Amino acid sequence: MKKNYKKQQWKPGTLIYPLPAVLISCGETEEEYNMLTVAWVGTICTNPAMCYISVRPERHSYDIIKRTKSFVINLTNEDMARATDWCGVRSGKDYNKFQEMHFTPQKAQKVAAPIVLESPLSIECEVIEIKELGSHHMFIANVVNVQADERYIDPVTDEFRLSDAKLIAYSHGHYYKLGEEIKKEREEKRKAPKKRQASEDVKVVIESTPDLDERDVKYLTMVRENPDIMTYGNNDADFKLWLLEKGHKLLNETAAGR
Repeated sequence: MKKNYKKQQWKPGTLIYPLPAVLISCGETEEEYNMLTVAWVGTICTNPAMCYISVRPERHSYDIIKRTKSFVINLTNEDMARATDWCGVRSGKDYNKFQEMHFTPQKAQKVAAPIVLESPLSIECEVIEIKELGSHHMFIANVVNVQADERYIDPVTDEFRLSDAKLIAYSHGHYYKLGEEIKKEREEKRKAPKKRQASEDVKVVIESTPDLDERDVKYLTMVRENPDIMTYGNNDADFKLWLLEKGHKLLNETAAGR
């Protein structure tokens, strides 16, 4: 059945939404520390890790970033929504934004610019190139360090749970909460092969390693009988530690010898 969707033709514009709402922190000294809200931000390379921000040259922070060649991308959450909006419509020439928003500038590990301590994730960046494109200039940067808030790190699996941070997004002049996760079809397709492979590997380890002690056999048998433990983590911290230190080593050695 043919779908009768009608499309309007618009002039060229920047309508790629939603986007992450981030606070960019910059400055070399406490006296010039500043934050600006940026929506034109993104990843441009995985290895090496690289990202960009695009800033209008007339913005107060533009000259600071250009001179210091550093900035920090601070992800924002629901608790930071008002500050994110406020910092986007005020100039650092007129306000000390950290003081006004009761945020804490903390020295970064690798760059001159500070991180925003209240942010769930701060990405330290070194500028390597500036592209003068038009209304905005693009700062292309290497990611040199990432600081993650330990409140959102699972103490057992070490997984960083950004979903718990309640991040916000920006879309066409408005800020939004993020919704529920959508199950990915490719994850469902991959589950069965992963489980079978984990089970097969554990079986080979048990049969080909005669000096395994009783505890080794016990844990490896648990993995074999429940491959979800191997593939998707386990709540038993002691078992996880053992599996990482010894179980994975055994599996890797066995796989390499096949």
